[in-house]
Amino acid sequence: MAFEFHLPDIGEGVVEGEIVSWKVKVGDVVTLDQPIVEIMTDKATVEIPSPRAGTIAKINYGEGQVCPVGQVLLVIDDVGGTPWVAKPPGNGNGAHHAPAPAAKANVPAAIHVVDATPRAPGARVLAAPATRRLARQLGVELGGVAATGRHGRVTTDDVKRAATGAGAMVHVQAPHLARPQHAPIAIAHGGDEERIPFRGMRKRIAENMARSVSTAAHFTYVEEVDLTELVAVRERAKDRAKDRGVKLTYLPFIIKAVVAGLKKWPQLNASLDESTQEIVRKKYYNIGIAAQGPQGLAVTVVHGAEHRSIFDLAREIERLGEAVKAGTATRDEMTGSTFTITSLGKLGGVLATPIINFPEVGIIGVHKLEQKPAVRDGQIVIRWLMNLSISLDHRLVDGWDGAMFLQDVKTLLEDPTTMFMEMI
Repeated sequence: MAFEFHLPDIGEGVVEGEIVSWKVKVGDVVTLDQPIVEIMTDKATVEIPSPRAGTIAKINYGEGQVCPVGQVLLVIDDVGGTPWVAKPPGNGNGAHHAPAPAAKANVPAAIHVVDATPRAPGARVLAAPATRRLARQLGVELGGVAATGRHGRVTTDDVKRAATGAGAMVHVQAPHLARPQHAPIAIAHGGDEERIPFRGMRKRIAENMARSVSTAAHFTYVEEVDLTELVAVRERAKDRAKDRGVKLTYLPFIIKAVVAGLKKWPQLNASLDESTQEIVRKKYYNIGIAAQGPQGLAVTVVHGAEHRSIFDLAREIERLGEAVKAGTATRDEMTGSTFTITSLGKLGGVLATPIINFPEVGIIGVHKLEQKPAVRDGQIVIRWLMNLSISLDHRLVDGWDGAMFLQDVKTLLEDPTTMFMEMI
């Protein structure tokens, strides 16, 4: 008997998932709960197990394609039978890649097709966050897009069709909010090459970075910070931290200084709600930590940083880092940040211009800490110096505010006594 497996609801607000990799192919025999596919959503990457034992009879979506929640992802024949093999798109690499529909007649029965008629003015638009982001990038007004998704939901394909003028009214947003479009760039073969599919985490990182650069008006400010006193404080605290099973780095101290600065300069702990044209100042402090993970850049989130001690922050940072390395970080552990800190650790370099973790308005880059000669009271002395760079969204943050914020962070880091006085 053939069993149709519909993509389940795998998270609040998640309406579709990109197929990162299939663990099985048509004709494979699978057991109950055997991992069969890895899917990436707006929130996280998850591995989905087989809902029953049987033979994979049909796979409807190939790697790199997007499957809406509720659609038939694959068919399992639990009594045996002749497997169905989908024709792959392109050059035919992999028999399990399902072809993209070319016309309404070729659309699988599970996909709902509606007439290309815009909804009534003022009606609520149903769309995933990724779809809304794409609409803003393409300059498409969602209210004028005909929805083909379940329950009248606008899909990414609907937005792309609307952007080309196919089947729905298109309302172009103000030019400064719309990213110019261009034809896909083809790279000709030029010798010995390796071609890697552009999908999954790498593609999601690229989309997020491009969205940030094309929307936020970036500017960067840099300061040199003398951490000599903080180096001494950390050195004295390392043994106590070790006794508690904590690896104490400089990052917890930086987080504390950043939170204190954000409380004084609330415009930097904000976001712009483009749909309502409101600046949202957040009175909670969830600090994103951007670092390199096994699949690329990953941002984990220390929630409620304002309520945590230095040791507690160190413990949480280490826990989140291990979760990223193991691939077990949850959606909640990687979403909800209000301001981000990015660091390459010992490879921090002299200077960088970090890209804002949109829709936040600021990100601090932590650079290499090393001993250098410095002039103090007319004397050349050796000090522990480090650069901090901050990128800000000039739409919401003025240069003065950004510079004063970083000056306050610098003051707290250079004098740990004042930092501890700021703690609650």
